[in-house]
Amino acid sequence: MAGPGTPASEPGKASENYRPPSARGRLIAIIAALLIITNVVTGLSAFYLAQPTVSAAALCPGSAGAAKAPAATVVTTSLGTDSSSSQFTFHIDPPFKPTAATVTVVGPWAGPEAEPFLRVLENFTRLTGTPVTYKNIRQEDLTQILPTQFASGTAPGDVIFMVSSFIKANGPAHMLKLTGNVSDAKYTPGSLDPVKVGTDNYGGVYTGKIKPGFWYRKSFFAAHNLTVPTTFQEFKDLVVKISKISGIRTPIVSGDGVGWPLSDVTEHFIATYGGAAMHRALMNKTKAWTAPDVRAIFADRLVPLLAGKCFSEPLEWNTVALTNWWGGLHALYFMGSWITGLVSNATDLGVFSLPAESGITRGIVFAGDYFFVPKYTANPTEANQLAEWLAGNEGQDYQVKQGGHIATALGVPLSDYPAVDRGVAQLMNGVQILSDLDDTIGGTFQTTFWSQLQLLWVSPNQLDSVLAAIQAKVPA
Repeated sequence: MAGPGTPASEPGKASENYRPPSARGRLIAIIAALLIITNVVTGLSAFYLAQPTVSAAALCPGSAGAAKAPAATVVTTSLGTDSSSSQFTFHIDPPFKPTAATVTVVGPWAGPEAEPFLRVLENFTRLTGTPVTYKNIRQEDLTQILPTQFASGTAPGDVIFMVSSFIKANGPAHMLKLTGNVSDAKYTPGSLDPVKVGTDNYGGVYTGKIKPGFWYRKSFFAAHNLTVPTTFQEFKDLVVKISKISGIRTPIVSGDGVGWPLSDVTEHFIATYGGAAMHRALMNKTKAWTAPDVRAIFADRLVPLLAGKCFSEPLEWNTVALTNWWGGLHALYFMGSWITGLVSNATDLGVFSLPAESGITRGIVFAGDYFFVPKYTANPTEANQLAEWLAGNEGQDYQVKQGGHIATALGVPLSDYPAVDRGVAQLMNGVQILSDLDDTIGGTFQTTFWSQLQLLWVSPNQLDSVLAAIQAKVPA
């Protein structure tokens, strides 16, 4: 029966035979699609197979049996810390009736790290009669707090320590210009560049910390006949030898917080084997993190050590990692020079940088502690007085004498440094001094850099996706 609207066959004419649609065209289309998919898969496979492989070999085999080593006791220091928060407040009054308004200082240091700085503030108050309140707020938290307070014309303190990228980005709108002791002539050359907008200084720099390399206990090295490496191969041989020592969990402990100090380790590998030029190019955003020579630093140097179980899993840097390393569960700890103020016997500390290679101009990161005075301070006279004192050699000298810090102000004699810090300062000889890369770039790049390195540490086979994710957050 014909369907509606279809003409019936006329009488006397043979009806045309029905022919089903041909399957030949569909078959050709399917074959073509399969060929395309096959070529794509083959191309992708060839691309990834062409990438340098990540070593899965147990480079540090001895660490596998060290899990039975006894856990070290975690010891934390409380310095007026509210048990419900990581923040604390400490007030300092002069020995006589104050005539000046109280200056509130906001800084990132807590526990043992805060104690030397509080003594510096006590000296300022004793000399000037200006009371000081120190308020501990982490800089990661300030990133969230300050924009909201700035919008309402307020600030949590009168002198605030903050990363340089934040100061540079917000200086003209929300911070006072700093002069006097806060000038190029008073500092190590280039110290103020990260907080300048044009020729105006919107921040000052206090002391800083060198991030020189891997720290070890001299007594541990002596007991196990270990020596400082002079080549990268000797460095690998050293960690393998350490991994076989009874009681060692992994040769290197991985200090972590929100992704740093993992970032410090990474920068050291780049600055050593890519050189100061590569480090600066990444910081200036003129080189991509996915560039072959950058990838090679990770794939050839760092990732094999991660995949080979030479580093521990990320551990809280100033509690578990610090205690376990000092207690002998690990032998090496990459950390900044502030570590000298966190151990019970700094004279037992030794440190070495990654061994240099011929033809590469190495760099070492020097991280300054930057501060600013907000426009919204109610005490600009007292705030500037403290800012200039911290920027000058008198204030900084109090800090370096206590260990763990390197002065940025000119005129602080090397003889005032403890012996271990003098040795750290000497590691800067013959190398180029670099700014902290992620602090300088800041923003979402910094937080992505941190989180992606945490991923790399536990999944080193994801190197390419890690580098791509980091590059995706590099600001224009």
